Amino acid sequence: MNIELSALREEAKKGRDPTCADETLSYILALAERIQAKHFLEIGAAEGLTSIALLLSGTAHVTAIERDPVRVRRARENFSRFGVSERVTLYEGDAGEILPLLSGEYDLIFLDGPKVQYIRYLPDCKRLLKRGGYLLSDDVLLYGWVRGEPPKKRRMLVEHIREYLDSLEKDPDFETKILELGEGLAVSRKV
Repeated sequence: MNIELSALREEAKKGRDPTCADETLSYILALAERIQAKHFLEIGAAEGLTSIALLLSGTAHVTAIERDPVRVRRARENFSRFGVSERVTLYEGDAGEILPLLSGEYDLIFLDGPKVQYIRYLPDCKRLLKRGGYLLSDDVLLYGWVRGEPPKKRRMLVEHIREYLDSLEKDPDFETKILELGEGLAVSRKV
């Protein structure tokens, strides 16, 4: 991986809203290469570091959604800094409002936004994902709380994630497996 990008990822990990885990990113990059992903959607782009890694490793086009204006500004700066701006469409706003407006088909969707909204985003993710494409949902095990006993303050969040995982696993249009990468990665292939 690009040294400058690695340094930015390390810096982001120190913040309140870090980038995805290294092993998660490695999985995304390997999967994108294996399926020859050309159209990638990232929900919860933060500073654009995951999208940049994907863009630097291939010829894909990225559509990214981020709500926080400061992160959007940083993402735009980072896309420019790494020379990938022409292959990115970045939307600023709530993914719940933007997703219904998107059309086309994506080979790969990386869902890394607010966990309580995953279930709300699922119908549009399913609609936008091409047959044979992959929906990757990050942080679905959340410190082991999803399969165990969460702290009282996190029970509602964990219930939302459990509901989301249950929907994915019962959906006949998806083949889903949960990988113990980072804080858990749900890998759902649209059949």
